[in-house]
Amino acid sequence: MFPDPATLLPDLNFASSEDLLRSLQEFDISKVVTVLKTLGEAAAAANLQLNVPPLFVPGPQPPPPPPVQQQPVRSEAILGRPQKQKKSRGVGPSLEDAPPAPLQHDNPEHAHMLANVWMNASKLAELVRTEGLVYKKGKFSMTEDAQLNAAIERYRVTHGLSEAELDQIIFSNKLGKEKGHETFWSEITSALHLRPIIAVYHHVRRTRHPFAGKGAWTKSEDELLMQSVASMGQQWEKISDIVQRTAADCRDRYRNHLQDREVRRTGAWSKEEEEELTRIVTEMTVEQGKDIDNDIFWGVVSKRMGGKRGRQQCRIKWTDSLAPQLKNTGEKPRWSAMDAYILVHKVDSLNVRDDTEIDWKLLPDENWNVWSAHALQRRWLTMKRSIKGFEEMSHAEIMEILKTKKAQSPPPTSTGRKKKTKYISAEAVNDGDDRDAQPEAGSSSGPGTIAGSAG
Repeated sequence: MFPDPATLLPDLNFASSEDLLRSLQEFDISKVVTVLKTLGEAAAAANLQLNVPPLFVPGPQPPPPPPVQQQPVRSEAILGRPQKQKKSRGVGPSLEDAPPAPLQHDNPEHAHMLANVWMNASKLAELVRTEGLVYKKGKFSMTEDAQLNAAIERYRVTHGLSEAELDQIIFSNKLGKEKGHETFWSEITSALHLRPIIAVYHHVRRTRHPFAGKGAWTKSEDELLMQSVASMGQQWEKISDIVQRTAADCRDRYRNHLQDREVRRTGAWSKEEEEELTRIVTEMTVEQGKDIDNDIFWGVVSKRMGGKRGRQQCRIKWTDSLAPQLKNTGEKPRWSAMDAYILVHKVDSLNVRDDTEIDWKLLPDENWNVWSAHALQRRWLTMKRSIKGFEEMSHAEIMEILKTKKAQSPPPTSTGRKKKTKYISAEAVNDGDDRDAQPEAGSSSGPGTIAGSAG
């Protein structure tokens, strides 16, 4: 009397995982939900039972670690000053206009949706606007990696799989459907908090790929990659098999280093290039009411510069040099002892288990916003690396040392009759520390850190 709803779905038989993901992302799950609801109501009225394969419903899981406080203390509270009256600085939307809200932990419907429904970035953004969906983006923390690895191993043991059989499920273009493992991705995604299933899918396949971690690219690999793109376009999964690198590595190598290389420039930027980059970013953000730190598509910026500078070059030049200058009324700011004092206190207020859990974009506030998230992450690494033996220390141990070295009492403010420079950040005292560091803060791996646990 009633059709089996499973027949509404086509057989997932695709040539590549890219084709599969595209179909899943374009699939309108709301139509299936409506059909199932209608059939369910009709079946209940007729006292019939439908043969409907259920979505994965997470079973009992190990208790998660306590939630991380991701709303840092404000700079004026650190300095013991009253909160300043909000003022517009004329540099696009300021941080005070919409301070980031902490992640919410109490919506089981959203958690179930994130673990079961395959949605691309545009659909996730739409649900953020229309449903108030909250989800995590960016680099996976060590805690999340430990939780994922534990969930994957638990699945393998529970289903009696060998490592080879597990790899077949992870790298299958049918999501393991033909082997009865339809719930694999939903089950391991449910072990994390606020991560979309598609993000977990890409992360696991990238980190466990047999081509991962192959080191520096060779000239012959670059040539093979260029030939593959010329003949196949940007079909990264297929190119991966030819070049013997992961699809993400092939994509990033091409976009950041090889694309437009006949016109690509390296070395110091000219004044004209800096002015051009500033104009392009300003047109894309300030003139459209967007954030000059976060609402930028660097591939578009590079294209508008004629490919003379790559997306990575443009991003680093903007976040590390031009954006701080623009915020600082045209003057190049200098990292100060006061900035270090504020940064240490802000990181300490997050109560994270490891610095890979920090969302660096949340650290600036309206009275301390010269430095980009990227710059703050690099400064943190510089301070951490100044500690002898930091590699073997836990985050808590590193935090205690830095609080003693950098944050016991506020540094003295500058005095004298020198011409004052207007700083949007806290009062600055130049300490001469303007050295570059690596772009990622990294983490500690010694005893007591999350690296040694399963989350």
